[in-house]
Amino acid sequence: MAFHRWLRHLLPALLLAWATLSAATPSAEEHVVIQTLIQRVEKMSTMTFLRNGGAHTAAEAAQHMQAKYAHFKDRIVTAEDFIDMCASRSEMTGKPYMVKLGDAAPVEANAFLKKELRAVRGLPPP
Repeated sequence: MAFHRWLRHLLPALLLAWATLSAATPSAEEHVVIQTLIQRVEKMSTMTFLRNGGAHTAAEAAQHMQAKYAHFKDRIVTAEDFIDMCASRSEMTGKPYMVKLGDAAPVEANAFLKKELRAVRGLPPP
């Protein structure tokens, strides 16, 4: 009898935990948007990605974003979440990542990537 009472309380908790975890994964559509954004970054031949005091190529930036996406995927629902968790700042230092295109002044990666995301989604610039 005690087992049934215990199971009655445990089962709803497990179902709630499962629903929460499954809801925190990006939909197939958002996954495609995130992958498209990463690929877009990878193809930016004039981009320098600045993080933790080092300058990185677009291909290195894309590889870093892909690794962080794999790490945080269970917490990401939208492409905006991806930008905020994986592509905007260092987890180690908390410092924002910067993006430099050609000779232009560096800009924060968060703003840059959100602008690129609008283009991926086919929206006009803000």
